[in-house]
Amino acid sequence: MAPKRKSPTAAAAAPAPASPRKTRSMTGAGKRGAEAALVKTSPAKKEEAEQKGRKRASKKEEAVAAAAEPKARKKAKKEAESEAAAEKENGGAAAADGKRVIVEACTQCRQFKMRAQKVKEDLESSVPGVSVVINPEKPRRGCLEIREESGEVFISLLNMPRPFTAMRKLDMDEVIKDIAKKIS
Repeated sequence: MAPKRKSPTAAAAAPAPASPRKTRSMTGAGKRGAEAALVKTSPAKKEEAEQKGRKRASKKEEAVAAAAEPKARKKAKKEAESEAAAEKENGGAAAADGKRVIVEACTQCRQFKMRAQKVKEDLESSVPGVSVVINPEKPRRGCLEIREESGEVFISLLNMPRPFTAMRKLDMDEVIKDIAKKIS
């Protein structure tokens, strides 16, 4: 047989006993277990809870500040790049006095980089007033090209597959001497 129902007036007069069990859903304010938890905590525990809340808030503020800092770095970096690009477009100080040579070297292999550095050092030392720029724009793949800014191409090796035999067979000293003669 089913248990006898209680009258609605008796249920309203006596509040439901608080369960000692704590769940995540009871942590929100205004919920059934929240009032019981506040009654049981002592003033010292309340202060600790407030300090933890402050620590969490300060950590969130620090995280927001840290997230904003890289944006400022990126913005400064973009401004520096745009200034450098504007200087390159205007010719720069070195190019205003003489000619400008562009070396386009693939970044796939360090052999390209070594040869490009050699061309830059040797041309700038042998021909006065020449500025050599390596990869002002993103280079093409498997490419080693040395050209003047006006468009005259001194050497162009394009779409070289590995092991870049055409580039390795070149005598870079002779190539640099020929370019120096053509420039001066």
